[in-house]
Amino acid sequence: MNLPDTLLPCQRPRERLLRLGAPPLNDAELLALALRTGRRGCNALELAQRLLVRYGGLRGVFSATAQELCAEPGLGAAKACSLLVAPELSRRAIEESLRGRQTMNHPDEVKRYCRTALSHQPIEHCIALFLDQQLQLLACGELAQGTLARASVFPREVVKEALRRHAAAIILAHNHPSGSARPSSSDCLFTRQLGQALALVDVQLIDHLIVARDQVYSMAEHGQL
Repeated sequence: MNLPDTLLPCQRPRERLLRLGAPPLNDAELLALALRTGRRGCNALELAQRLLVRYGGLRGVFSATAQELCAEPGLGAAKACSLLVAPELSRRAIEESLRGRQTMNHPDEVKRYCRTALSHQPIEHCIALFLDQQLQLLACGELAQGTLARASVFPREVVKEALRRHAAAIILAHNHPSGSARPSSSDCLFTRQLGQALALVDVQLIDHLIVARDQVYSMAEHGQL
């Protein structure tokens, strides 16, 4: 990592990571480690700081498309790929943890998974966690994605997918790129319709989570199922 000579070895991100672990490092230091190198006239830490300013923080960086990242001076395909895979690796690691659970009676873990999967998305995505009778995770799947304001999904499509996966229960989640995690009137109507449709085939709707940046709103916890 091409960092300025004015930094003592103990102040450099790589050495700090090895000595202290990841949590004490700031966003720019962690991002610099992912980038590995900078470009001519700009070291990795400076490049990381510029990206954070350009995209408004880590969430913005990880929401950027491949085309946007590759167009950034000093990035290129290799660095862009390192940034693009980071959220997906995190999501898969949490999904693997969920699969290892005896049951899905861990709402914080489920919220963390949904936040990781959806918070960085620039448009609406709707996903579902399909569970068996013991509430063990069968599969996670995307149901729809849409515009900045809406992902179109219909109750019959969710029911069809639940039956295809032999699910006894599901947890639904979608994101609000606008930044507000509170459900809209259409969210509430859809949730009621979905719960009724699933009940007809003996599938339980456990929760509908709404993700907006770092917020996760549980409709079950607010009595809105």
